[in-house]
Amino acid sequence: MWRVSGGAEEERFISGSFQWSELGYCSASSRRLVITRRESAELKEHLTGNKSRCQRNKTMAVGRSLCGTLTRGSCSVARGVAGVIKIIAFYIVFYGCLAGIFIGTIQALLLTLSNYKPTWQDRVAPPGKEWPPLPVCRDASLSHTPRSDKAEVAFNMNDQETYMPYTKALKDFMTKYDEQWQTDKMKFEDCGEEAVEYKNRGDLESDVGIRKACRFSRSWLGPCSGLDDPYFGFKEGKPCFIVKLNRIVNFRPKPPTSNESIPDEAQPKVQPNVIPIFCTNRREEDAGKIGEVKYFGIGGGFPMQYYPYYGKLLHPHYLQPLVALQFANLTMNTELRIECKVYGDNIDYSEKDRYQGRFDLKLTITNL
Repeated sequence: MWRVSGGAEEERFISGSFQWSELGYCSASSRRLVITRRESAELKEHLTGNKSRCQRNKTMAVGRSLCGTLTRGSCSVARGVAGVIKIIAFYIVFYGCLAGIFIGTIQALLLTLSNYKPTWQDRVAPPGKEWPPLPVCRDASLSHTPRSDKAEVAFNMNDQETYMPYTKALKDFMTKYDEQWQTDKMKFEDCGEEAVEYKNRGDLESDVGIRKACRFSRSWLGPCSGLDDPYFGFKEGKPCFIVKLNRIVNFRPKPPTSNESIPDEAQPKVQPNVIPIFCTNRREEDAGKIGEVKYFGIGGGFPMQYYPYYGKLLHPHYLQPLVALQFANLTMNTELRIECKVYGDNIDYSEKDRYQGRFDLKLTITNL
C-alpha cells in the first residue's frame, strides 16, 4: 500500500503498487511511502505502464501454455483412439476363440448322437398309460393326458355343465383319429382289424426311410368312439375312458407268456399278440361296486402290429392303438377307487409311480 500526501497537512492512499518480476509476472508489495503531488502523478504513470506490460506478458505466457496444452491434447486423443481400436480387436479375437471352442465341442458331441433314437435308454421306464378325458394336459412319459389334479373325475349325470369339460377333452383327443386324416396311402397303411405279430418295417437306422403308420378307425371303439354318442356315455352315467400306451422309440411290448402274474378274473383277456388291460377296484371296500367294465378296440388291448414306434423323424404320422373302457354299472353317489393295469413280460410296476404300467383314479357319479 502506497500513502500519497498532497501537502504537509494532506495525505491520501494509492493502492495497487506493483514490482516487476524476472519470471514474467507481477506481485504486489505492502510498503508505505509519503510522496508529493508531482511524484504521485509520475508514480501513477509508472504504475500504469508496468501494469500494462505485466498484463501483456501474462497473456503471452497463457497463450504459450495453452498452445502446449492443445498440442499435448492432440497427441493424447490420437493415442486414445489407437488404444480403443486395440482393445476392440482383442475382444473380437478373444470371444471369437471362445465361440469356436464352443461350436467345436457341440459338433463333436453331435457326431456321437443318433438322429433316430436316444443314445441312452437304460433309465427309460417301461411305458405307462394315458387316458383322457381330463381337461388339463401334461407332457410326461408316464402320465395320463389330459388329466386333472389328483386324478379325480366327479360329475352329475343330470347336470351337463359338470361333465362337459370331460367330453370336450375326449372330442379334441379323438379328432386326429378321424378317417379323413388317414386317407393318404403314402403315409398310412391298413394293418388289419385283428391282432397279429409285429409288422416288419426294417431296423431303426436302416435305409428304409420314413415308415408308414397303421390306420386306426374310431369305429373300433364302439359306443366310446364319439361317432354316435357325442357325450361318450357321461350323460347316461356310463362314462368312457380312452387308454393308450406311451410312445417309446423302438420299444416292442411282449404279451404275457405266463398266467401267474395275471389275476384270475383277467385270464380270459389273455390272447396272442395283444397286451391286455384289466380294471378293478383298488380298495377292498369298493369290491362289487365297480360293476361291469367293457373293453373296446382290437382284441380289447394293444395289438402288436402297431409296434415298434420309430420316432418323429421316421414315423411322423404314427397313431397309437387305443383301448376304450366303459364303466357300465357303477354305484352312484359313492366315491370309487379304480385301478387299471396292462400286462406284459417287459412291463413292470412301481409303487412309487402309480402311472408306470397302470393308473388309478377316483370316480364319483351323482344322479341327485
